[in-house]
Amino acid sequence: MFDRDWEWAQLSRFVTSTVERATLGVVSGRRRQGKTFLLQAMCEATGGFYYGALEAVPKHETLQELGQALRDFTDAPISCDFQNWGEAIDSLLALSTERPIPVVLDEFPSLVRESKELPSVIQHALAPRRSQRLASRARLLLCGSSVSFMSGLLSGQAPLHGRAALELIVPTFDFRVAADHWGFRDRRLAALVYFVLGGTPAYRAEHLYEYTPQRAEEFDGWVMDYVLNPANPLFREVRMLLAEDPTIYESGLYSAVLTAVAEGNNTRGGIASRLERKSTDISHQLTVLEDAGLLVTDEDAFRPGRSYYRITEPLVRFYYAIMRPNWASLETVRPGRTEAIWRAASKNTFPSQVAGPVFERMCRVWTADMASDETLAGMPSRVLSGVVYDSSTRQSHEVDLAAFDSAGELLALGEVKWGDVIGMGHLARLEKVAAVRPARRLLLFSGAGFMPQLEEAARGSGGRIQLVGLDRLYEGD
Repeated sequence: MFDRDWEWAQLSRFVTSTVERATLGVVSGRRRQGKTFLLQAMCEATGGFYYGALEAVPKHETLQELGQALRDFTDAPISCDFQNWGEAIDSLLALSTERPIPVVLDEFPSLVRESKELPSVIQHALAPRRSQRLASRARLLLCGSSVSFMSGLLSGQAPLHGRAALELIVPTFDFRVAADHWGFRDRRLAALVYFVLGGTPAYRAEHLYEYTPQRAEEFDGWVMDYVLNPANPLFREVRMLLAEDPTIYESGLYSAVLTAVAEGNNTRGGIASRLERKSTDISHQLTVLEDAGLLVTDEDAFRPGRSYYRITEPLVRFYYAIMRPNWASLETVRPGRTEAIWRAASKNTFPSQVAGPVFERMCRVWTADMASDETLAGMPSRVLSGVVYDSSTRQSHEVDLAAFDSAGELLALGEVKWGDVIGMGHLARLEKVAAVRPARRLLLFSGAGFMPQLEEAARGSGGRIQLVGLDRLYEGD
């Protein structure tokens, strides 16, 4: 297990709770984040029961398989012949009457797809004064990778609303943890790989068989051999993510929306214009993609009521920016074609549509979660991007980073450049913005370094000018 101490602690507290009745927990998160690993490890450590559902299996077969799994778990002479889910859930609760143990139903969305009544059955089984619940010490854990579906189990008028004692979302690794997971010490290489794969831990072991590039010079070859290679599972990973989500039907328009965002159209109107549709025509798709965790809305730091859509997963952004437009050519594996596609993309599309946006997000995460209070002259409450309008010159200035404290005071303004060596010109632009919206600190982030004159200016600024390169981004505060 790697860097899941907090999640393990939450599961342990839930499972070992002294509450003398059966309780319910919900575990969710994107695929390949380690949910099943955590739950299986918890069952092994505590003597719990684990059942992972299969996709598209009829209800009667699922109940039969569950009965066989219970027979194996209890060493019973014959398997349980369940006629319905009510009998099955009561048998699961009866597994634990003397001490609390986890009872896991994994891939829960697949179960509900074939048995729509299952959430209501569990609601009935866990009724507050029901004798079977009071006699049980089971910690029933429902797990699934459809974020929208799992969160919907506990929301609004859903049957299980208010029933869960645990709602655990297993997140992707942040860029620092991802670098440690991959064993990178070359910070530039760590960032490049993160731009493509993000912080999903299973990609290393399950998709790349532990192969990792060792130097930044090997990155291009690694992308062509493993990410753009149709023989590697990563090649079709994003398509599988959409196909496996039960809330996404007829993925064509959803893919078009994600392509538009990847191209830089990050407002509702901009996306609709790119697709030559009305904004109302894509409202449903935007909502579903947000619920599925593929898109998120970031508010404008300086213009209330305005917001921007952002793709959450780097691999999804990489796919829609680079792979989908060239899908037919990549899939046919013509000699030299993949190299030509990547050579062109690495010069233009990758820096502007993948590396730049992901690096900006990394810098905002650093400011929000890793920078010290001394660096920012305060504790940040919100870190956003936005547009500052200068009424004196009638000019608008895009701001990559704006950090506010809990009282709404502007702590810092930031400029972020992945591929540019930052110099005095970048500082001058940020100073113009600061003249309109004063801030305690000016932050300049670069993946390529800083000009000596700027470094000297930062040293003499009394801390007002903060320079953050890759070493500080990954190791400092």
